[in-house]
Amino acid sequence: SMPSEMLLKIFSYLDAVSLLSVGCVNTRFYELANDNGIWLKLYSSSLQPKWTICKMKSKQTETVSLGCAALHDKKPGYWKKEYILKQTSAFKTRVMRLVKCLDPYTGLPCRNKEAMKVSGLNWIIVLKEKNGKEHVIEKPNLSFKDTSVTILWYGTDWPCLDILSTLKLFGVTPLLPDQSRPPNKNGPRRFSLIAEYHLANLTDSSVAVGADELVQLFSLNPGLLVGIWKEKNEIAFVMANLHYNQLLERSILGSATAAQYAPPPNKPLLDDIDPEYGLHDYSLHLDLHGRNRMYLCGSFKCLFCRKRDIENGYLRLRVVSLKDNRKHLPVIGTLGICWETDVFKGNVKDCFVMDLTLLDETGKPFWCFSAPVRMELSSKSSGLYDYMGHIYTADYSDSEGKVCVKFVWLEETKEYIIVSLVLYVSTKKVNSWYGTNY
Repeated sequence: SMPSEMLLKIFSYLDAVSLLSVGCVNTRFYELANDNGIWLKLYSSSLQPKWTICKMKSKQTETVSLGCAALHDKKPGYWKKEYILKQTSAFKTRVMRLVKCLDPYTGLPCRNKEAMKVSGLNWIIVLKEKNGKEHVIEKPNLSFKDTSVTILWYGTDWPCLDILSTLKLFGVTPLLPDQSRPPNKNGPRRFSLIAEYHLANLTDSSVAVGADELVQLFSLNPGLLVGIWKEKNEIAFVMANLHYNQLLERSILGSATAAQYAPPPNKPLLDDIDPEYGLHDYSLHLDLHGRNRMYLCGSFKCLFCRKRDIENGYLRLRVVSLKDNRKHLPVIGTLGICWETDVFKGNVKDCFVMDLTLLDETGKPFWCFSAPVRMELSSKSSGLYDYMGHIYTADYSDSEGKVCVKFVWLEETKEYIIVSLVLYVSTKKVNSWYGTNY
């Protein structure tokens, strides 16, 4: 029953976040909270000093000298949208400035954690039932590595797998971040769709990574691991592996709809002098981990491919050779992926998460991913005289290339040795990146 004029006066003392919140109460509050006079005042106060604010005789409205723009010429909510766009643009610029500093060790932004803290970035998953009902899962556990972050969700009240259709992974940031206080999850937030996965026939259509006594692990591309309770055939946990390359862009700059963030294409520097342009001076940084355990962390320089090694649409980059035992790599610990829920913990053996960062000759990220990989016992004999043990293989492939790894298990020392590591990079990827034609 309070008159609109009194409500407008009260609303004029609110900050932007409070105005957005009060606009969710009902239709009348929404219309009043969209008042151009209130939002123009907020917009004006956020401008740089060169803009001048001219107070009007009316007590209800203030205006700013913005040329011929008049208050009554704008539709309700116009200055609200302008204010949000301005703040969003300034926020994105501030965050992106933090990630311009690169780590010479990995070639990736070295201030990712700081940028995530400044932005208030978090991640959620949305489980959608076949009837359209959605379940938002928050409160993830984070595990940071040199080149990736692993995000784990689990709960006891998740819907049954049989009634689910899709899973969406979102990056979430406050719509109007406030540096002076922590983000409020009940406040207005911005959603950026990172990936969408189809869960229909999950156990048949996805790659089985491994299993222990309680759960089975299934991999969905890109970088998602779903744990299924063996007895109940229900989701036990979801684990996402996000590579730092374009992590903030995908988590912040995308939209909440199907329009995922797409990185800009590389602008090739044409080189007509070098006959093997695009075939040499690659650098690789490789991490193998099991979420909480690091098994291998290595960097490799000066990788190259000769023209005669290009076949079947791939460039071959041999990182570790089977014949050169000086470069064979010991793996620390027994490979496996650690998982946990509210009650149980476990470790699924013979699988791991691979973080691969391949840089071009300028040190720019060329091919990057973070994904679960499973190991398989090879039926072939090793043919190695230096090692006596079983041979295991682990392969990964996507649209940009393939990775083939061979391990030898040494029973005496209870450790794996990487005796072969080969990258196969798609010629389509190379031609697009360098503007060449192989």
